[in-house]
Amino acid sequence: MERKVILYIAMSLDGYIAKPDDDLGFLSIVEKEGEDYGYSDFVSTVDAVILGRRTYDKVLSMRLLISRTATRMPTSSLGRRGTHWFGEEFYTGSLPALVANLKAKQGKHIFVDGGAAIVHELLKHDLIDEFYISIIPILLGEGISLFKNGRPELKLKLMSTKQFDTGLAQLHYVK
Repeated sequence: MERKVILYIAMSLDGYIAKPDDDLGFLSIVEKEGEDYGYSDFVSTVDAVILGRRTYDKVLSMRLLISRTATRMPTSSLGRRGTHWFGEEFYTGSLPALVANLKAKQGKHIFVDGGAAIVHELLKHDLIDEFYISIIPILLGEGISLFKNGRPELKLKLMSTKQFDTGLAQLHYVK
């Protein structure tokens, strides 16, 4: 099986993944006990995650990291730069080289979890194979846009849509 690079992300109806101050509070409007919108099933298909520094720091600031094997609540000494919780590797090189390296290895798919700068760089180099975009039913008006200008045009094929009683709609596209 060829490893795929898959973007799995949520955004507002007007295309923002966060408010201007990196606030993700709007995501809570679709929280529903027992509903994960397919996330658990998706995560079982991946074994590598690419995320940017700001996204990583935001996850740490939320004070909870979840993996299939462990849940850890950080203390003041954890989460500082250089601390590795789940075998993370901090990478500062070329994203195309990183993706090529990951795809050359045996494994499951590669999950892109943001942020916008990482998504933009991967799109510039045509490195995202699939997109799962969950649309949150809110217009934020401003914030951090998922898709930045200056990337090539990319035609996609819609594979599926799912709608949920919370108002969330999930779109699945492939190249």
